[in-house]
Amino acid sequence: MNKKLLMLLFCVLFTVAVLAANYEIAVVVKIGGIPWFNRMEVGVKDAADELGVNAYQIGPSDADPAQQVKIVEDLIAKGVDAICVVPNDAKALEPVFEKARANGIIIITHESPEQKGGDWDVETIDNVKFGEANFEKLAQLMGGEGEFAVFVGGLTVPLHNFWADVGLAYVAEKYPNMKLVTERIPCGESVELSYQKTLELLNAYPNLKGIVGFGSLGPIGASQALNARNMKGKVQIVGTVIPSHADPYLKQGLMQWGYLWDPRDAGFAQVYLAKTLLDAKAALAEAGIPEGIVPAVVDGFEIPDLGKATLEGNIVKFDAQVDITAENALSYGF
Repeated sequence: MNKKLLMLLFCVLFTVAVLAANYEIAVVVKIGGIPWFNRMEVGVKDAADELGVNAYQIGPSDADPAQQVKIVEDLIAKGVDAICVVPNDAKALEPVFEKARANGIIIITHESPEQKGGDWDVETIDNVKFGEANFEKLAQLMGGEGEFAVFVGGLTVPLHNFWADVGLAYVAEKYPNMKLVTERIPCGESVELSYQKTLELLNAYPNLKGIVGFGSLGPIGASQALNARNMKGKVQIVGTVIPSHADPYLKQGLMQWGYLWDPRDAGFAQVYLAKTLLDAKAALAEAGIPEGIVPAVVDGFEIPDLGKATLEGNIVKFDAQVDITAENALSYGF
């Protein structure tokens, strides 16, 4: 069969597969019930409604890798069609991902571009650019010198630590008079823990001038600690935040700048990509064509609200980074 006939057959069967689909797609987040993932769930639900699939979000009660692995195990036993995961620990998930794929379940990750064991990873930002932007902004606010600290959600969270690696290398090269006072601190998924760690930093390092917080609650807890100490503007705070959550702290000058993407778009993108892959899998199976002969995802693949993607291996990448300031935080609508 020539290539044109193969593609035509694939398109016809793809349409049939789409019309007959009733997929179950689970999105497993790092921790349930916090603003970041509440916003992501909006995108998951939007995708479920718009695409006509049974898509839903689930997450552990705290950022515990073992709990997340157990959730994936339960979804495998349930026999879902696709599992999308925002990992707490990329390595801990490798065996369970392999088990899922052995059972015919598609695995998609988000915020884990170096993930092993999965099928695809979807990223809504350029992660190198994102990591460097946070540290460049901090450097500008600190005047290019002085002591600073870094918060991450956890020491095993893939992307938080990648951003930290990229940013610290950037600072070492561009701003040699900036000094990291201690190893990165795993507290960015908790307001309370970030608050406490900031107070400890202020006590231990009275000359502290800046904090970069990865994990959407890290900059919030740090801002609250500065407020409690009446230290507005004494320590510059930059990091990942939900705009509406950060707005009062930005307006008070307790936090200076935020960066992120819309978690809603990330939730939608994971489900959209999962359905695309499932449709292609069904069409190929119907035609008796081995998977991979006709690619389901190619460079320029589009997702609503995100536009065209670029592919880097099995990473589907967009560039939807946004700046969050006191002037624009409420304009994003979330």
